Amino acid sequence: MIQIAPQMRILFATAPVDFRCGIDGLAAVCRAALAEDPMTGAVFIFRNRRATSLKLLMYDGQGYWLCLKRLSQGRFAWSPADGAAAVRRLLAHELQLLLWNGDPDAARAAPAWRSIAPS
Repeated sequence: MIQIAPQMRILFATAPVDFRCGIDGLAAVCRAALAEDPMTGAVFIFRNRRATSLKLLMYDGQGYWLCLKRLSQGRFAWSPADGAAAVRRLLAHELQLLLWNGDPDAARAAPAWRSIAPS
C-alpha cells in the first residue's frame, strides 16, 4: 500500500508525457528529462497532454508502484505556472488537492514543519 507522508519528496513533471509509457518508460523520463533517480523513494507525478489523467510512479525498496487517476469528466485545472523548470516539488497536502482536481497554489495550510518555542 502507498502512504503519502509529509516527509516524502513529491516531484511533478511540468511537461506532459506519453501515457503509453509504463514503468520502464516513466523511469527513463525521470532519469533523462528530470535528472532524478526513480529508485530514491520519491513520488513522481506525470500528466498526459490533454490533462485528463495523472500517473504516479514510486519505488518502495522492493519494486515500483504505478498509479493512474483518470477523470471521468473534464480536465485537471491546475498546471504549474513555472514553465522553466522540468520538475516542481509539491507537499503532501498539495498532492491530495491535485488528486481531487484542486489548485495546490491556492492552498492555505500551516507549514509542514515549524519550530515550537519553549514555554
